[in-house]
Amino acid sequence: MAKSLQRSINIGFISFRFQGTDGVSLETSKWADVLEDMGHQCYYFSGLSDRPSDRSMVVEEAHFLEPENYAYYHKFFSSTKRTKEETLWIHSRRAFFKEHIYSFINKFQIDLLIPQNILSFPLNIPLSMALAEIIAETSLPTIAHHHDFTWERKSLLVNSIWDYITMAVPSRLPSIQHVVINTSASHQLAYRVGVSSIIIPNVMDFENPPSRPDEYASDLREALGIEADELFILQPTRVVQRKGIEHAIELISRLGRKACLVISHASGDDGYEYEARVADFAELMGVRAIFSSERFGKNRGTTEDGKKIYSLSDAYPHADLVTYPSLIEGFGNAFLEALYYKKPIVVNNYTIYATDIRPKGFKVIEFDDYITEKTIQDTLRILDDPSYQEELCRFNYELALHHFSYKTLRNQFQVLLANAFGLNEQ
Repeated sequence: MAKSLQRSINIGFISFRFQGTDGVSLETSKWADVLEDMGHQCYYFSGLSDRPSDRSMVVEEAHFLEPENYAYYHKFFSSTKRTKEETLWIHSRRAFFKEHIYSFINKFQIDLLIPQNILSFPLNIPLSMALAEIIAETSLPTIAHHHDFTWERKSLLVNSIWDYITMAVPSRLPSIQHVVINTSASHQLAYRVGVSSIIIPNVMDFENPPSRPDEYASDLREALGIEADELFILQPTRVVQRKGIEHAIELISRLGRKACLVISHASGDDGYEYEARVADFAELMGVRAIFSSERFGKNRGTTEDGKKIYSLSDAYPHADLVTYPSLIEGFGNAFLEALYYKKPIVVNNYTIYATDIRPKGFKVIEFDDYITEKTIQDTLRILDDPSYQEELCRFNYELALHHFSYKTLRNQFQVLLANAFGLNEQ
């Protein structure tokens, strides 16, 4: 007999931001969709938010790019010595966040917390500490969703806050269930911290195929300045170094076709030096790169000067090819999106792809850390043979439906909620 949690609960998502098209924000939306479909209510605490205002609490200091936090973040991760003043600031902010998180919990009568990266990535250490203390004080059931870890980023390994990272990022409290997005993270979490975890990969709603493109996005190519005889090659990622965008530029340069690279997301979080590097490299290689983050958002809208803002789902149907040459990824949202919209994709064989995705048997264009002549020929074949392209994309969609659909998420939630609240017979 099937068993699950029968009563509706109030779920509090907590993160640095719930806004835009970054992976954490997108994946949170998917979790919330499934949980609300199961009959639960979702609420949001963050520093930036595009979620419904009546279900959100926005505390600007929670965002990692809030000026004061950003300044201290750079101090903490540029030295191994912490000053007394810096310690006092941490504890002042920790107390500030505790007050606001308790207010959030009480206002929305939260039954279950789901921190998104707060207890695994030290971008705002006082916020992480405050949340860990609240969980310790309340034993509130918590599903900690970890997308990134400190040990995965070289730039975070030299710091002056290891004592606080050890305490809270991640925290080893009995009411916390840990969720990671790949097998490597699960192994490392057990090895380094001594806690077990459940692996829930990123997902897409493969049970409901995307709707056909509508009139709104019919002018997208024109709006981006893509000519009728030009290949539209989509790079659907942020402009950060680990995305390896130089590989996409080299690929286009060597294809020998009229083509442009459309980069859909901004840089921002990691500064703008890499964006300048990508622009310079594209010019050097004779490739037209369009940095179009101002034209894409989570939802449609208009810019301040009245231009259309398209959703990322508007871009995929118009793309001839998707490039995903990342060096490091926690999982691979853009990979799943390409499969969902039945588009051919060129992907670097990054570690998590090699261990968690590739063994499933997807038929895509792969390369190992550098573009080869085979990469070029495989790409040209799929561009020049529509029937072959359709066959591969259809195969990939069906395979993804089996492994990375919302059904996977629903089944895992049944286990997590049963662990937190017990089972009720249906």
